[in-house]
Amino acid sequence: MISKSTEEYLKTMYVLMKQKGVIRVTDIANKMNCSKPSVTKQLNILKDNKYIEYETYGEIKLTKEGTKLATRALADYDILYILLHDVIGIDENDAEGEAIKIKNVISEKSLHKISEYINEEFGLGDLDCNFDIMNESCRMCAFVRKNGDCDETTKY
Repeated sequence: MISKSTEEYLKTMYVLMKQKGVIRVTDIANKMNCSKPSVTKQLNILKDNKYIEYETYGEIKLTKEGTKLATRALADYDILYILLHDVIGIDENDAEGEAIKIKNVISEKSLHKISEYINEEFGLGDLDCNFDIMNESCRMCAFVRKNGDCDETTKY
């Protein structure tokens, strides 16, 4: 199990990679509202754990394991958000905040059970964008499922 901080950095880097195509220290610092030296320190820890490839002032790349952990964390968050917003009916802003809080304390076993329920309830396994609970998530597809195709630009 990885720390909350490590997970947040990996998720942020993954989202930046998807949005911009590159991961830069400045972008990570801006997105996470922290200093560049703090980011650099965390990058060295992530590099030591083999979650990223990184040389000072060089390109930052997620490794296969880093990508796996980031996408899993994003999928876990999305499942909890869908449960809170779409199933229970909590408003969007509250659902976002609560999903983050729950994600930080829920067991893997319970999260897996929720994932199975949401997958079955929403039929997410057969979406046109190939949503898969155990891989990358696309919560926007759950919202537009009945209205048409998923717009890939809304992912993450």
